[in-house]
Amino acid sequence: MDKQEFLDYMRQGRAIAGGSHLHQFMHELAQEAMQITAELNNQCHEPGEMRALFAELTGKPVDETFSMFPPFYTECGKNIFIGKNVFINCCCHFQDHGGIYIGDGTLIGSHVVMATINHGQDPSERSDSFPAPIQIGEKVWIGSHATILPGVTIGDHAVVAAGAVVTKDVPADTVAGGVPAKCLKHI
Repeated sequence: MDKQEFLDYMRQGRAIAGGSHLHQFMHELAQEAMQITAELNNQCHEPGEMRALFAELTGKPVDETFSMFPPFYTECGKNIFIGKNVFINCCCHFQDHGGIYIGDGTLIGSHVVMATINHGQDPSERSDSFPAPIQIGEKVWIGSHATILPGVTIGDHAVVAAGAVVTKDVPADTVAGGVPAKCLKHI
């Protein structure tokens, strides 16, 4: 299996057994991501340089309207898909093995965590990885310190309040907040 086949495999939500050959592939991708994020995070870059490094991290072009304030953390990077006019504030952590899709015009606050991997609850499966993608619609606003868990979809124009832990889908045109997050009102 090559890198692209592995990335596709993860986006399909297929389990990875701990200690397996595929699990090792995850660690190899993490090493590559850590090298790129070290360069991204450890000096100041002009916006074009930052976008070039982010494109290297994701393995795909990044629109010139994309903006980010590092530092930024990920253990894969290659399963991040960014739309146009997206802004990511500082200290975000995207665990993107299962796929993170961010729609046009989305704003992501500082210290946001997006985690696309769960582990088995049964101790015999604890080291196994179970990926599920995160889908973020267009013109979404995710507040500072929010956490988005595997398999969640956030609809267009939604707002996720600061500090929310999003365990279930957030409908379009709503404000969600709390732990766990629930719909607080319609916009």
